[in-house]
Amino acid sequence: MSNEDNDRRPNDIRSRRLSRRYFTVLAAGLTAAGGQSSDRKQSVIDIDIEFKTPDGICDAAFIHPSQGSHPGVLLWHDSPGLRPVIRDLGRRIAAEGYSVLVPNLFYRAHKAPVFDASFDYANNPADKRRYSLMVASFLATGAAERDAVAYIGFLDSQSQVNKNKKIGTHGYCLGGPYIMRTAAALPDRVGAGASFHGGFLVTDKPDSPHLLAPKIKARLYFAIAADDDKREPEVKNTLRKAFAAGRVRAEIEVYPTAQHGWCVPDSRAAENKRDAERAWGKLVALYKQTL
Repeated sequence: MSNEDNDRRPNDIRSRRLSRRYFTVLAAGLTAAGGQSSDRKQSVIDIDIEFKTPDGICDAAFIHPSQGSHPGVLLWHDSPGLRPVIRDLGRRIAAEGYSVLVPNLFYRAHKAPVFDASFDYANNPADKRRYSLMVASFLATGAAERDAVAYIGFLDSQSQVNKNKKIGTHGYCLGGPYIMRTAAALPDRVGAGASFHGGFLVTDKPDSPHLLAPKIKARLYFAIAADDDKREPEVKNTLRKAFAAGRVRAEIEVYPTAQHGWCVPDSRAAENKRDAERAWGKLVALYKQTL
């Protein structure tokens, strides 16, 4: 790291106590990366951080344009966890003009990376058991809501986040339903949310995410894979009914040629680049219009 990078490191990312109750930055590492698809081609700062939440110490990436204060974005990763490809997606949206937090959702059990490249949930029983252990604390009742408040509290404690702008949140696969939990937990702070091939959007449990619709004020977008829709065709209809009843502004779209995981570049479905870019464009447009 150069002296110039050290000088450029924001003061509130240094290892010191933040003004908010639960957020203490413990460590940071700094790199610079160019945005991948922004017309403005903003350079971004990519920082490794750890901060305190009510449930423990969360490791995360904090990524933001190299200059200025911007709307905050919370990114919920998919089942394989926080890894380079997810971080790349964080850098890509940051280059559009957002200050982005990408937390390790499994921080209670293990620091990222949680799973290596050999991990095979579908075919390796040992990996399947390990996955269940790693995600159990994240899936516990109330954990996601506590996390959402902590994550957005962290964003709001940073000088690179414009507190006069609404927060955006988007998630992939496992992270998809948590945009609804975030928007419901902080309805006056969250302005937009997007779910890409999200799972468990509608369940038969009393805490199903779609039942939170009456609490949500954000504008939402749902991109559903064709195979997910074939397996659970009623999900989209249940979501539409819930959002209509709750007067939530939401767009729900089934991508007829996309398979589950198509928006994450290391997925087996990622060769569908046309639909991936279309979904990305919907995300950018949603944030530009609402944040």
